[in-house]
Formats: sequence, C-alpha cells, structure tokens
Amino acid sequence: MIVSKYIPMNKTHALLFFLFILFSAVESKSQEIYKYNFGEGVNFVSENNYKFILGGFIQPFIEYRLIENDSLNQTYSDSRFRMRRIRLKMSGSSVKHKIDYRIQFDLSGMSEVGTASNSFLYDAFLTYKFNKRTKLTFGQRSQRSDNRELTMSSSTLQLVERSRLTSVFASIRDFGFFLQRDVRLKNGSYFRNYLEITTGDGINNFNNDHGGLKYGGRVDFLPFGFFTNKGQFRQADIVRENSLKLVFGINYSFNHGLSSRRGREGGSIIYLDDNNNELLPNYIKFGGDFLMKWRGLSVLGEFQKTSSIIPEDISQRVRNDGSVSSSFLIDDQENISNYINNRLMLGNAFNLQAGYIFKNLISADLRFTHLESDEFSFLNNGTFYNRPNYYTFGFSKYFARNYGFKIQAAITYVEVLKGSTYNEQTGLDSEPYVVVDFKGNEVLFRLITTISF
Repeated sequence: MIVSKYIPMNKTHALLFFLFILFSAVESKSQEIYKYNFGEGVNFVSENNYKFILGGFIQPFIEYRLIENDSLNQTYSDSRFRMRRIRLKMSGSSVKHKIDYRIQFDLSGMSEVGTASNSFLYDAFLTYKFNKRTKLTFGQRSQRSDNRELTMSSSTLQLVERSRLTSVFASIRDFGFFLQRDVRLKNGSYFRNYLEITTGDGINNFNNDHGGLKYGGRVDFLPFGFFTNKGQFRQADIVRENSLKLVFGINYSFNHGLSSRRGREGGSIIYLDDNNNELLPNYIKFGGDFLMKWRGLSVLGEFQKTSSIIPEDISQRVRNDGSVSSSFLIDDQENISNYINNRLMLGNAFNLQAGYIFKNLISADLRFTHLESDEFSFLNNGTFYNRPNYYTFGFSKYFARNYGFKIQAAITYVEVLKGSTYNEQTGLDSEPYVVVDFKGNEVLFRLITTISF
C-alpha cells in the first residue's frame, strides 16, 4: 500500500481560481483607482460598485540561534537569512451580488509556522452575504476554530513570529464551508459566532482526503462593540483605541479521522483494521482566549488543550515507505493506543503577551508561552519540541500608523526544565525530557522587516 503525497495545486483549486478571474473580468469594466492606502493595497472600483483590491507584502528575515549543552559543556550556534513570507493577495466584492472573494499566494516556500512548504496557494474562497450579519464562505481559508492569534494577519504580528502555541496546535487552513453570524445586543455589545465544516486534512490537500470531516466553531463576545479598523484581527494597537476594546472567545473542533499529527497534512499517518480498511483516531481541540486594546496597550491571552479517541479495531499501521506493520512497540511493550498518541500533538498550552506602542510608533512587547505535554505525545519529541517555556522580548518600529513598513527585533529564551528525577551526577533527566538532543537552554535572536503595498 502506498500513501500518496499531497498535490500543491489540484483541479478544485484551479477551478476556483478560474472562476475568480472570470468573475473579476465580468464585473470590473471601466475600473478606476479609487484610493491607495500605504500597506492596505490598491483599491479599484467600477461603475457598478464592484471593488477589487490588490495587495501583498514581503518579509526579509534573519535568525541567530545559540544552544547550550550542559551535559557536554558545549555550545552550538547557527544563523540563517531567508524571505520569511512573500504574499500576493487579490480580493474583491460585488454589492449587487452580495459576494466577496479572496485569493492569496505565498512564494517564499515557507509555511505559516516557519517550516519548508511546497504549498503556494493559501486562500481561495467565495463568500455570500445573506445580510449585514450573516455570511457563508466556501473554499480554502484560515480557521476560526483555532486559537485567536491565528485569526490575525501575518503582516500585523506584534512580535517577529507567532507563539509556540500556534505552531504546536494550530491546523491553520482547511477546505470547506465557513458560516459567520453576528448578534447585536441592546447595549451595543456583540456575539460573533462561527461554524465550520471542513475536510480536516489541511491546506491544499483536497485530492488526498482521509477520514471523515472536521467540525469546529468559535463564539466571541465583544462587550464594547467592534474594534477600530478590524483591530480584533490585528495584534498591536497601532490605531490607539480611544475607548477600551475587549473580545473574549472560546473555540472547539472535532476532527473525525485524523491522518496527521494535528490536521495540517492529511495522509501522512495512516492506520488500518484487520481487513486493511482505513481506520483513524479522532482529534479534539478546545480553548479560550481574549484580546484587549486601549490607547496603545494591547494584551493577548490564549489557552489550548487537545485530546484523542483511539478506535479499538486499529491493528496495523502504514510506514513512510508504504509498507504495512502490525507492530506498535513503545517503551519496549506493544500498546496500540499509546503508540498512536505518541505521534499526535497532545497536551495543553497557554500564551500571554502584552505590548505598548508609544506615540513615536515604537513598540515594546513581552510574551510568555508554556507547553505541557501528555504522557504520550509527539510534544515529547526532543528534536522538534520538548522545550516547555518560551520567554520573548521584542521591539518594533512602525514608520506609519499602519502596517505598511515596520522593522521588528526579538530575543527569545527557551528553557528546558530538569525533570523531577534529575540525576546531578549524570546530568540526565527522566521522561519526558530524556530524549532531548541537548541538555540546556536556547537563545534565539530574530530580525524581520515587513514591506507592504
């Protein structure tokens, strides 16, 4: 049996792209430049009130890493320079037809969490507005059932990179239906509700569908109304809200039949029953978060927790080379449930960050992120994870009261805690830290420039 790899651009996406271009051509007769806001894209408008926006941004990026190996009394360092993101976004709307659309590409070869990626199509969706408060979206886009930071644009991040909570648990983008409904209360506050039904296999993976569907949602409460200039989807308070703005939210998702570690790359991990039928675990994620902004101050807090449900009839697993094995050996014992959980992102995390933008458009920001893995979880993997605490301090300089041009620098201290059975003579820890490749802490220096148009 051979597990096929995902295809970066499939027929469904190609069809969507063609429809978007056709829709633009039909509706955009006699278009003229309506306005241009630095960092917000070029806005075109036609005679029939059709709007088209062309925008994007690039982010040159430098990273220097220093690793301390306490057990060997050694240090290791490396550095790299790359284009962190190269985004091109086209969006439009037709008031007459109650339709919006967006297409977004990334040409950097990097995923949203900083790993190598062959996927260049990020967003491709159509939105139909039933009325001012209800709309339905079909296509590929970011998910509201993830943590709040993921709902915020990459060009508006408060610090150089997203938090470790996002990189560990977020499934980021998926293909399906997305319903949004706003409810306004008499006192001017709002409930914003989201419901999603998606493939559960992640970005650009429609032709490689595995398992069932993913069901997710979010409920946000905004007690003082909406933020200025879509501020709940942007991190720093660059507009300096005159009155206090708050949003509280809870999110939940149930992925029926997960074939990856967290729902990003469907088909990468496959299990079978005795009859060679595909049988996969279920993946549950829920959390809560808040965002506050007031006069240049912003505070973001997030909590996420994941769990799994393992079917009892799983008896085989598919190796990376496509061969099949009935061995589920872990800790020198056969245990199917523990083996499967050990390949999933299971545990919980919280992220707390705050920042203040001065009137001279210089921002100082702090972040603390804590990860706590389950006993059996891929978070115990020492090569990629197993670093529980992240402390980040950053500075940003904005050159306008928007996100058109900014320079950001940050220092992150990554702490590897000693286990409760740490041996002072050998310098070794008990599980879950015994597999860590280096027995020490890590320091990251990052510098990024964002140039938007």
